[in-house]
Amino acid sequence: MTVATERSHFPGRLRRIFSTDHQVIGLQYFFLALAAGLIGMLLSLLMRIHIVWPDAHFPLIGALKPESYLGVMTIHATMMVFFVLSTVPQNGFGNILLPAQIGARAMAFPRINAAGFWLTCLSFLIMTASLFATGGAPSAGWTQYPPLSAIKDPGAGQGVGVDLWLISIGIFCLASTMGALNPIVTTLRARAEGMHLMRMPLTVWSWLVTAFMSLLAFSVLLAAAVLLFCDRNYGSSFFVPGLVMVNGHLLQHSGGSPLLWQHLFWFFGHPEVYLAILPGMGLTSHLLSTFSRRPVFGYAGMVYSTLAIGALGFVVWGHHMFVSGMNPFAGLAFSALTLVIAVPSSVKTFNWLATLWRGRILFTTPMLFSIGFVSLFITGGLTGPMLAQPQLDVYLHDTYFVVAHFHMIMGMAAVFGIFAATYFWFPKMFGKMMNEPLGKAHFWMSFLGAYATFVPMHFLGLAGHPRRYSQIAGSAQYLQPLLPLQRFITYAAIVLMAGQLLFLINLFWSIFYGCRSPQNPWKATTLEWEEFADDEKIIVHRGPYEFSPGEKDFLTQSEPEGERAGI
Repeated sequence: MTVATERSHFPGRLRRIFSTDHQVIGLQYFFLALAAGLIGMLLSLLMRIHIVWPDAHFPLIGALKPESYLGVMTIHATMMVFFVLSTVPQNGFGNILLPAQIGARAMAFPRINAAGFWLTCLSFLIMTASLFATGGAPSAGWTQYPPLSAIKDPGAGQGVGVDLWLISIGIFCLASTMGALNPIVTTLRARAEGMHLMRMPLTVWSWLVTAFMSLLAFSVLLAAAVLLFCDRNYGSSFFVPGLVMVNGHLLQHSGGSPLLWQHLFWFFGHPEVYLAILPGMGLTSHLLSTFSRRPVFGYAGMVYSTLAIGALGFVVWGHHMFVSGMNPFAGLAFSALTLVIAVPSSVKTFNWLATLWRGRILFTTPMLFSIGFVSLFITGGLTGPMLAQPQLDVYLHDTYFVVAHFHMIMGMAAVFGIFAATYFWFPKMFGKMMNEPLGKAHFWMSFLGAYATFVPMHFLGLAGHPRRYSQIAGSAQYLQPLLPLQRFITYAAIVLMAGQLLFLINLFWSIFYGCRSPQNPWKATTLEWEEFADDEKIIVHRGPYEFSPGEKDFLTQSEPEGERAGI
């Protein structure tokens, strides 16, 4: 079955803006995530400067108060988690490339696809508005734990800003649930003739599994956000305990459970880690094969490990709640399951290394970012089993050790996957080539900056430095010896952010003035690099990674059987 292309009925420029074409929608997601990333990056710079220079005055906002710091932290995390890491790997690159990689002409439901983007855009605008809400930006963190978030107006940052945050997240969850339908239906129903499941590129497998996870995870978070909104505005008590002290006054409620929110939130929250990282895993497998000119080692193992990660991601949420008074037997079960999920991740890691072994490696910019992804994934992943031990987590849970862990594996590794995808598929997206020297400079500033920023945070955590403290001067004397390390982290973070300016320069310069790209600049094997007429039947004859030594060292998936690489 081939899905017909849906044409827009809007005239002129509006046709382009409100297009139902999957490639246009993918680019819209890409630039939306770019805007969110810039906001998130600027907010993180504010936090970094305030931590080491608490009396610093910023243009337009002056000195950053503690409650304002918490609001900045909340919006920074929300922007990065939802509007960057949950958006561009799946909805951005997935929309642009998934149909082409399976030989489909379009997404299965183009109008739902377009509606999903515009709902996401509305959600982004509301979230941005919450930063400037009366009473301050929401200050309960991106997790919005009750009862702090469930009581209406208990203090600064708990008023309109929280309501806007919940409305934004509710709309985002609805958009993500809608958006998950297209990759699933398109992949299962619209593949070209001969594109069997085990011939699909590993990128398609990662988008497919991520879509199933999105469908399940975001629907739960949507329900939780609605319930919390009702607690705040309509007198319900799903998450508010029977008695709660607010500003010196004892308030009585019908009696709910703050831990219920944690269960619902983290049932979404841990799959969210894999929503962000799985597309990067699929892309890394794809790129390591392409630029080492070798088939993916253990293709079937990669597929089954992706499926295992998707399934196990839903049964480990309790390791976020070891300090909540959880039954020790439940803690033991979640600890064991968390260690088990490391097995499929390890399969991927060893297969990546085996793919590189004795390969003819081409150190292009996308390849460097893919190798960087593997490095950051391993480094960040090594601390996961430590936090999976309840005894260790009790000490490390609310410290910078956790900040370092999830920034290394969920933040920087996933972002490196986004950069690798951008450099690799830029010719497909814009018909131009990005500048290689600028790209490599961007990689090294990002790679070294990431390690210099987040590795020292592990030592802050081991020393007992709490998270979410707006400043350490004069508040906790035992933290004073850690101030030089915080300064070093801030300098490293500035270098890391400066590297992203190179990316922006390279991106926009290449869009307008870059060199024209050949049809298949990377000599890749998958269908997105081939051109087919609208009425041409696409037939797939082979798997996605057929490389071998020889003058012509690759065969595309549409080349007929009987051809051999190197002949």
